[in-house]
Order: sequence, then structure tokens, then C-alpha cells
Amino acid sequence: MARISTLRPDGGIPGSTLLMMSAVAGLTVANLYYNQPLLEDIRTDLACSGALANLITVVTQAGYALGLLLIVPMADMWSRRRIVLTIMSIAALMSAAIAVSHSIWTVLAASLGLGVCSVIPQIFIPIAGQFSKPEHKSRDMGYILSGLLTGILGARVISGYVGQWAGWRTMFIAAAVLMLLCLAITLRMLPRMPGTFSGTYGSLIKSVWKIFVTHPRMRLYALRGACTFGSMMSIWACMAFHLAGEPFHAGSRTVGLLGLCGVVGAIAASGIGRYVPRLGIRRMTAIGAILQLVAWTSAATLGHTYTGIITGIITAIILLELGAQFMQLSNQSGCLQAVPDASNRANTIFMTSLFLGGSLATLLSGIGWRLSGWQGVCLTGAFFAVVPLLTVLKLRIFVIKNQDNEENSAS
Repeated sequence: MARISTLRPDGGIPGSTLLMMSAVAGLTVANLYYNQPLLEDIRTDLACSGALANLITVVTQAGYALGLLLIVPMADMWSRRRIVLTIMSIAALMSAAIAVSHSIWTVLAASLGLGVCSVIPQIFIPIAGQFSKPEHKSRDMGYILSGLLTGILGARVISGYVGQWAGWRTMFIAAAVLMLLCLAITLRMLPRMPGTFSGTYGSLIKSVWKIFVTHPRMRLYALRGACTFGSMMSIWACMAFHLAGEPFHAGSRTVGLLGLCGVVGAIAASGIGRYVPRLGIRRMTAIGAILQLVAWTSAATLGHTYTGIITGIITAIILLELGAQFMQLSNQSGCLQAVPDASNRANTIFMTSLFLGGSLATLLSGIGWRLSGWQGVCLTGAFFAVVPLLTVLKLRIFVIKNQDNEENSAS
């Protein structure tokens, strides 16, 4: 596709462009997850505590949330091509900085920057929501989400293998090279798109807060997104520490291999979108929350022996990923369609909340690990799964006027 082509709202997106965005979304979001199977290797190499090593994941997720808040809204105002190419270049530099660092503090600082610059998928998803034909919007968003999830799963598997055989630094060198390849592909294939906001950057950021305050449904969707992602992130926050101890003594490769178990969620994401209009957001949320609660029950009761890894933790990973996709895609679709002319700002609200939830859950899981080991992690993850279910059951504290009619009519 020629680089000078232009997309129009509701006009449709060529298949080649959609495929490119799905692939690049996966490769860029992977930057957030390379570190998870490598935490024990990094801790040993840099001679730091487990608590400091755990912070690498926390600050990376927090950086992503910061990028969502400060960078993604720009796509309603400025050239998406220019934004994507700039932050992709910086992401390559941050990956290289991590690879050559010999200080945990430098790794933490570069991880924060890498998280900030890995928000490209959250620029691509609103493109699908804004420029796809109306009947294909949820489906096309699902395709990009599927690519994103594949990147998350692939990152854990690949980094686990690379860390086992070539060292954790090699993984981040490879990440820098991948970002440069994505830069070349995006420069050639990403079309131009008209903006929808005129004004200053300051007024743009203020409008994000105004949308959040004036749309109660969006606050509900954002809360659910934060909790479901937090529940999913909890199982990975201390997985490396859990498997490094008795009776497993497993390395980063094993942690990475477990990432393959979430492939069910990645496959399902491309097809779940078509069910949002049929089932409604509340029902989709209830299904996802129940799946995640069953997952944590499995992890808590069966995840302590070699047999338990097969029957407990693997089952938990699959159900957590699948449940997260039911909740995320349905609530994210509702969020974007609530303000179609401000899709990037709506996505900023949803995804900033989502990754703040992931960061909080990662931090609380680390505390739970220190206090009660694996059971503390499981309790943390289960708590984050319960909250969205409570919103569906309409306990008084979560009731929003006309919630039933509004959510069930959202498609």
C-alpha cells in the first residue's frame, strides 16, 4: 500500500494494512513482557533483591500507563505516522540501554522509558474503531487485539528461551533490532489519517479528563478493564520466583513456555468481537470474571507440585487470558463507541486505567508473595477478578443509573 494513501472514517481498512498493524502491535507490546521470565536472571546478574527485580515489571507497566495518558491522545490531533515512528525509535534506544546496563537503577529508568514508548497498539486499535466499516469495527479491533496478545505470549516464550541459552542481555539487543525493523515496515505501509481535534496540547489533555467526568459508563468500563488486566498480570508477577523455588527449581525457559498456554486467549480474541452486540457488555463481563475466578481457584489449589503445574497453573493461565479477553474487548468497544469522534482519548482513559490496574496488581502481588507466598499471589489475583463481577451484580456501591439499558445497547 502506498505510503501517501489516506484512510477515511467508516470507509474501511485494507487487509494488508490491518495485517501490518496486527503484527506491529504484537512486536511492540512485547517490549513490556520480555522481562517477566528473566527477573531471576536479572536479579542474579545485577546482585539486587527480589523486590527491586520485581519493580522492573512494575515501572514498565507504569511507563505504559504514562504513555497512554500523555502520548495516545495526540493521535486525535497530530499525525499518527509521526507519533508512531518517533516513539518506535525511542523504544529501540531504551531496549539497547537495558541490554548494556550494569545497574538496576539504569535498568529501571530505561524500562520506564520503554514502557512509555510501547503504546503503539493503543494507537492502532482506535484506528480500527474509527476507520473500519461500521459492521466490521469490533471484528477489526479483535484482529489487532489478537496480534497484541500473540505478541504478549510470544514475548514470554522467546525471552525465556533466549534468557536460558544466550543470557537476558541478548534478549534486549534483539528487541532493539526488532523495533528498527518495525520502523521500516511502518514507514512504508501506514497510511495518513485526518485528525479530529483542533486546539492546543493542553486543551487536548484537559478534554480527556472532561470525557472521563461526563461519561459514567466510561468510568465503569475503565474500572472493569483495570481489574481484569490486574487479575491476569498477577499470575506472572511472581511466577519466576515461584518456579525457582521448591520443588520446581525451574529456569526462565520454563516460565516462558508457560506463556504458550495463553494462546487460547489470543486465538479467541479475533472472534470474540462479533459476540459483543449479541450478548451485551454486562454478560460478556460476567463470563470473563467467572472464568478468572475459576482460574485462581485452580492456581491456588493445584499449583504446588509438578503435576499441579500441568493441571493447575496451565489451566489457570488459559482461563485468565480467555476471561480477560471477554471483559476487555467488550468494555473497550463500549468505551470507544461512547465518543466516536474522540476514540484515541477514550482509549487513553480505558487503557491508562487498565495498565494502572496491572501495575497495582503486580505491586500487590509482590507484597502478597513476601507475606504469604503463592497463596498471597492467588488471593490478590482473585480480588481483582471479583470486582468486575460485583459491578455486574449491581451492588449498591457500583450502581449507575440506566446501566442495564446503556450497556446492553452498546455494540
